[in-house]
Amino acid sequence: MAFVSIKNVLAQAALASCDQFDAWLKEWRVAVENGSQESLIAFFCREAGLSEEMFLQRLAKALGWQYLELSRANITPETRKRISTKVAFQYTVIPTQFENNTLQVAVSNPFDTGLLSSVQFDAQCPIQFALAPKDEIEKALKKYYGVGAETLDELAEDEPIELVVGEDKEITESDQEASVIKFVNQIIWEAFKDRATDIHFEPAEDELRIRYRIDGILHQAPMPPQLKRYQAALISRIKVMSGMNIAEKRLPQDGRINVRIKGEELDIRVSTVPTVYGESVSLRLLTRGKIFLSLDKLGFAPSEEEALREIIVKPHGILLVTGPTGSGKSTSLYAFLSTINSVHKRIITIEEPVEYELKGINQIAVRSDIGLTFAVGLRHILRQDPNVIMVGEIRDLETAEIAIRAALTGHLVFSTLHTNDAPSAFTRLIDMGIEPFLVASSVEAVMAQRLVRTICPHCKVEQKVERDYLLRIGFPEAEIASTSFFRGRGCEECRELGYQGRTGIYEILILKEALRPLILNRAPASTISQRAIDLGMRTLRSDGWKKVKAGMTTIEEVLRVTQTEEHLSALAGK
Repeated sequence: MAFVSIKNVLAQAALASCDQFDAWLKEWRVAVENGSQESLIAFFCREAGLSEEMFLQRLAKALGWQYLELSRANITPETRKRISTKVAFQYTVIPTQFENNTLQVAVSNPFDTGLLSSVQFDAQCPIQFALAPKDEIEKALKKYYGVGAETLDELAEDEPIELVVGEDKEITESDQEASVIKFVNQIIWEAFKDRATDIHFEPAEDELRIRYRIDGILHQAPMPPQLKRYQAALISRIKVMSGMNIAEKRLPQDGRINVRIKGEELDIRVSTVPTVYGESVSLRLLTRGKIFLSLDKLGFAPSEEEALREIIVKPHGILLVTGPTGSGKSTSLYAFLSTINSVHKRIITIEEPVEYELKGINQIAVRSDIGLTFAVGLRHILRQDPNVIMVGEIRDLETAEIAIRAALTGHLVFSTLHTNDAPSAFTRLIDMGIEPFLVASSVEAVMAQRLVRTICPHCKVEQKVERDYLLRIGFPEAEIASTSFFRGRGCEECRELGYQGRTGIYEILILKEALRPLILNRAPASTISQRAIDLGMRTLRSDGWKKVKAGMTTIEEVLRVTQTEEHLSALAGK
């Protein structure tokens, strides 16, 4: 389709007059010469003041083509095979239907003559073109062909593969290096775009499964079926990037990758373990700078935030944060440290590993292989004249004893424990072998936490919930009538999940005098819990109900992350 006909089509569709077209085309060509990557269609949409959907709908009408909503399409494997993966990805087109020996192909730019002729040559059958937005076609390509499908086609052509060790580099969408490098970069790029915290490469007998963890939930990434063939090359590439020994496949290894994506620094912690069908690789994505949330951004109730601010400026004592892996404990501890960090305080941390670097704070990484354990490091930290100490985790009696001794000798200690709720922290320490009087006199507060997914703001709708169900799950009866319940319907912004982002729910137990006798007498966690609730402690679930009442999250999310039996005896009495 020549440029002269573009002018006629746009005029016919009332999208641009002939004079406007000439002016826009001139501007676009100048922009391209100056390095602009904007497509002709995108430029015209902007100049016409229309969304791409509106622009293409009017254009389709003028051309006599169909406008497609690809999210509703069901593309069969036979239809997909009509166009090669290389052409589909190179020109961002997708075959959608094959009927009566005619192939329907969705394109976003009907004015690219090279695109149209390449598709016709590749298909070797009559073509009926249709229009669809570019990002919709890209999503459909990812869904039906899999992430990086065109790269794997290149791999098939370019075998054998030679791995290239390069320096840390910028990862972009259009990485043109060796195919295996490009594919790994695409996987990390997609994970970053989807806000994933982890990427898992999981080998099975007949496939290599790749899953992303987004907002705490695992999602399988659509992958080309031939991916298993390149398992060894992909895993070797990741091991090269993270400085591991690629020849050692029998032992677990740990490594680290530093990359930049869109100018943003990304630390990637890499772990490999040998499995029956090859090495399983896990990548933890840590975005520098995003961790430093201030206390008021963590989702505390005003009274709880005020109480925490009083505790974190105390001269001595222990503040414990409890919860399972991935519940945001590190984020909370870093927020506490950032809040009190000043030139007047010497703050030293010992962590495994150091997840984020904090300016002005001395951070030590545990190295068990050379004998630098939490206990050994903590013992030496005490000779460094610290005001505040952060211990990554209290795992054993020795670490617990040193931490408590530090708290009793004038140091403020932050640490984490793996317990289900706040009251259980006392019984855990006593079970480790710490004397109850030491626990009662050193611990200032315990905070249990979980992360709940927040409702997607783009598709949030009100929902009706049965009163009987609410009473059965322990929702406060007095608040049912005044509460509106919401959920996410599911949209493109949230990958049809109804959730986007996360916030914390908290259970903060401040050690008041009335609780100390219970700890001294080795009372069970349920007894401590009941007394703490009487003294004003809000449980994880009741804090979750507050977030539901505020329209931030759903009942299902609160139930998912809190235990059914949590404080059951205590709640039953309320």
